[in-house]
Amino acid sequence: MGQIEDLRLFALVVENRSISKAAEKLHIAKSAVSRRLSLLETRYGSRLIDREPGRWEVTATGLELFQRAVRIVNDADEIENDFTDAPQNLAGPLTISVPRDFGISFLNTALMAFKTRYPEIKLTVDFDDHLIDLSRDNYDFAIRITSKLEPNVVAKRIGTTSHQLCAAPSYFKRNGHPKTLNDLSKHSLLHFGTAIRAHWDFEDESGKAQSIKFQPALNSNSGVFLLEAALNGMGIARLPDFICQSSILAGDLVTTLPDLSVSDWGIFLVHAEDRRLNRRMRLFSEEMVAACVPIEKLSQQT
Repeated sequence: MGQIEDLRLFALVVENRSISKAAEKLHIAKSAVSRRLSLLETRYGSRLIDREPGRWEVTATGLELFQRAVRIVNDADEIENDFTDAPQNLAGPLTISVPRDFGISFLNTALMAFKTRYPEIKLTVDFDDHLIDLSRDNYDFAIRITSKLEPNVVAKRIGTTSHQLCAAPSYFKRNGHPKTLNDLSKHSLLHFGTAIRAHWDFEDESGKAQSIKFQPALNSNSGVFLLEAALNGMGIARLPDFICQSSILAGDLVTTLPDLSVSDWGIFLVHAEDRRLNRRMRLFSEEMVAACVPIEKLSQQT
């Protein structure tokens, strides 16, 4: 057996938490799986699985090997599929991480359409705002909405989003519009985050940086929740277009301080540097570019 097949065997043992189940799937004897597992441990000079009576636990070394083995085995399978299978065969996993608000409020329709169009792809969508490790956590893609990307990733810009300062007409009727940045800091401000003291950065018409520090009237890690708070007249929010623009166009929210702007944030599809794009990933990338066209139009309108 080759090294890749040994890694495949190890990955099956870990995934099934059983030598006998891995043996069944490989159609070989349980003793053969045990022997090859022992040979792997000898090759790498480390215990991979603690498998004493009443105990079955993957070691730290074993977990790292498993994570890397899964990627290697999947890559080998992709090469085999890309060059030997019929073009229609796209079966296999695709795991992505998507920011929660963006995914649920904007991208969900495109994700479901992608799954409907390619039912043979085993799509896993993780709605999470945490910065996941693309290499260690075995994600194919992550979507980032940011002004600055982290290092050690390959990024494709699939869209751009602007931010708007906005509140309900009822709020401005009670409190008036701020006329300056200093005025803004005296209003009830709805902040994305958890800071006791927050700050917002802007640029004026000349491109000069401006900022304010303030105590938020309301904090939240959900832009959708802040949208609802703004719609209910609770204060002024700074929200991305994909969350607030439809409410602005409907007149349910009104923008303020038009002379101030927030630098556009890019929407990026990123993957680990060592990740080769398979056909499923290439298809997904194309679909996401098309899905983000409406955001580009919103950004151009503002």
